Amino acid sequence: MSQWKSTKARRVLAALLRIGWTVKRQSGSHRTLEREGWPNYVFAFHENDEIGPVMLARIAKQTGLLPGDL
Repeated sequence: MSQWKSTKARRVLAALLRIGWTVKRQSGSHRTLEREGWPNYVFAFHENDEIGPVMLARIAKQTGLLPGDL
């Protein structure tokens, strides 16, 4: 069983911003996020999209997000 629960994209984006990511640029729903020491990450979800456990695990691997950050 995954430690991740489905959640809304706006909540995930807010958590990323809290842990130090910033929006470098935006084009529509595609936001390029940056954080020192990490490669840029493209967050390409609409605010009301539901992100499932598998995708959350992928986001976490690329951004350092932890379940407790949500």
